Amino acid sequence: MRFHTRKWVKPEDLNPNGTLFGGRLLQWIDEEVALYAIIQLEIPRTVTKFMSEIDFVSSAKQGDIIEIGIEVVKFGKTSISLSCEVRNKITRKTIIAIDKIIMVSLDEEGKPYAHGKTKIEYVKDRLEN
Repeated sequence: MRFHTRKWVKPEDLNPNGTLFGGRLLQWIDEEVALYAIIQLEIPRTVTKFMSEIDFVSSAKQGDIIEIGIEVVKFGKTSISLSCEVRNKITRKTIIAIDKIIMVSLDEEGKPYAHGKTKIEYVKDRLEN
């Protein structure tokens, strides 16, 4: 799993229990996965289609630094499937795990669009072409 992004848990991210609000964490995950999928597929109209069961393993509190990890599971004709893990940067303890997130590329009419990608590409590889 490659960890791409770090977030600092601030007071405005907390629920009434003083821990990271689950909705805020899901917002961060959805944004990061969308950015990752858009960059990989090179299609700006890529949206979340599906998220599998979400397993909150532990919590985070104010001041914690968390990191969001994303891994490609597979490429479909119009989609990319990913898994995600969020962990505490310092302790490495898992906070949440999502086995499958499906992102779908859309054409200008909002219909699924074949992206033509079959493997992960890195910026350095694109620059060499």
